[in-house]
Amino acid sequence: MEAESEPYVRLATLRTLHRVVADLNAARSLAGTLQAVVEGAVHGLGFDAAAVSLVRPDGDLVVAAVWEYEVRDFGGPSVLLGQVGGRSSWDRLLAAADHWGTLRFLPHDRGWAVGTDIPRWTGDGPLPVYANDWHPEDGLLAPMYSAGGDLLGVLSVDRPRSGKRPGAWTREALEMFSLQASIAIGNARLRAEMQRALARMEKDQQALRASEESFRQAFEYAPSGMAITELHGPVRGQLTRVNDALCRLLGRSRSSLRQQSFLDLVHPDDRALLERTSAESGRAELRLCRRDGSYQWVCLRNSIVADAAEGPSFLLTHVEDIEDRKRHEFQLRHRASHDALTGLPNGAELRARLGRRLCAAPQGPGGAAAHGAAGAGPCALEAAAAGHAGPGALPGPHGPRTGAAVPAPMGGGPGEHADLVAPRGSVVHGYAERPAVEPSCHEGSDSPPPDHVHAVVPSDPDNAPEPWHGPRGGGPGPQKGLAVLFCDLDGFKSVNDRFGHSAGDAVLVEVARRLQGAVREGDTVARLGGDEFVVLADSIASEEAADLAVRLRNAVMPPMRIAGRVMRVGVSLGIGWAGCGMSIEEVLHAADKRMYDEKRARGGALRGARGERSHRRAV
Repeated sequence: MEAESEPYVRLATLRTLHRVVADLNAARSLAGTLQAVVEGAVHGLGFDAAAVSLVRPDGDLVVAAVWEYEVRDFGGPSVLLGQVGGRSSWDRLLAAADHWGTLRFLPHDRGWAVGTDIPRWTGDGPLPVYANDWHPEDGLLAPMYSAGGDLLGVLSVDRPRSGKRPGAWTREALEMFSLQASIAIGNARLRAEMQRALARMEKDQQALRASEESFRQAFEYAPSGMAITELHGPVRGQLTRVNDALCRLLGRSRSSLRQQSFLDLVHPDDRALLERTSAESGRAELRLCRRDGSYQWVCLRNSIVADAAEGPSFLLTHVEDIEDRKRHEFQLRHRASHDALTGLPNGAELRARLGRRLCAAPQGPGGAAAHGAAGAGPCALEAAAAGHAGPGALPGPHGPRTGAAVPAPMGGGPGEHADLVAPRGSVVHGYAERPAVEPSCHEGSDSPPPDHVHAVVPSDPDNAPEPWHGPRGGGPGPQKGLAVLFCDLDGFKSVNDRFGHSAGDAVLVEVARRLQGAVREGDTVARLGGDEFVVLADSIASEEAADLAVRLRNAVMPPMRIAGRVMRVGVSLGIGWAGCGMSIEEVLHAADKRMYDEKRARGGALRGARGERSHRRAV
């Protein structure tokens, strides 16, 4: 290309340049593109050797491709492959070189600018004779930049086959070629990045499909119930996906469950708990309605599944069957608060119910009267229990249950205690079941709650207990209060001595049944122990309490046939009255004293001093 003034040579050079540029664009990989660059510089532009140093991600430049016109058996530029030069050394070299347009020419007398870490190979060509002859230590560099101006690499060429330093035409051709090479390298890098991104995407898609399949199998074949609830959109709160285990647990089909929400299925008493649990993404034990109308105890564990961009998307709920555990819990709770023989509330439960009804509010001005003593009605928390829905069926986790049933003695078969598993808040023996801790009206509280209505003694002085010094109800009409009827069986010891303890136990069970049949709905019948029973009758007048005592006596006195034998027992009763400001022991002692006075008046045998009555023993 030394005869650059000849148009023919220039045209041949342009044709060659066009061909090598086409080869650049035909390469299908970054490595192929780099190889096309060095081969094009050698075969198309008339140089004996060429190398491309490519910028790495860390900024340094590595020799990525080399080519020479005549390949040597050993040595040559190929030894440079893979060698790395620091970016700062390259920048210093490019700054020290002469600027030929976009090219950089480094004459041999400026070798001091070449850093020791820059890969370098010196050819064995002849030394220059004339000023424009090529020196073996001369260097011609063509920096290649991206469209954004970032350095992509450096194309280095050596030893023009003409032996002369490149003229203007060759320089221009090299500039054009380096520009096309930078475009080709940028495109090749982009294609490589796209291929890597596509490979990563495909790998992620495969992992996602595998994860979705794993979740589907874990969801569908889980041994316990699973459900997905939407948190947004028109189907918010609706079950959009359920598994077979949940369908079996609730006895419902998938299609019917997908048209409902947990709020449609939950027991009314557990609705607030479910709403709070769903909002907090936590755990709750509650009841869900089965297809047959019964309620199933379950444990719900909620997990909110959130999207990184949109936030919470849906609620994943794990539904565990805890029916057996709840039944056992209710049975244990019942055993702790009820008599094992008769199924009646025991002494501890009796005291607890009295304690919930009484308070220690001061009497006089600002005391009971200020809180509605004249009404003598039940505490607002007892009102629901005193006026519950009558003899009809009460809801329970195992279907309808009547509140008047006397449970069978504990220790029977599993099917004998279905009525013991009562829902929270239902009525058992006349009083509502309460949580273990409830800040309602109770003995010893310094001040009653705002909705508490004090228990007061009716205005009839003949029925007032001796220890009572507080106000009595006034106003027109009979006044009502909380009556405590202490019942002690007469002749029970002879039954035990004559027929044995088994017969005595059967008598106690029959007496318990008769007492419950004689009381009003909402009254409590409790067994203190031995042959002593106590009846709590709230919101009752003095005359009504006396009539109740007659009904109780008439219910107990008829003979009973047990194991083929006829047995008979009597009963002594004492009516006491409970009022706020009295202690539980004062209430029971007053009723016990009245019963003892009646027994003595009727000539009944005393079983011990009043201070040793059985209601003072721990039951």
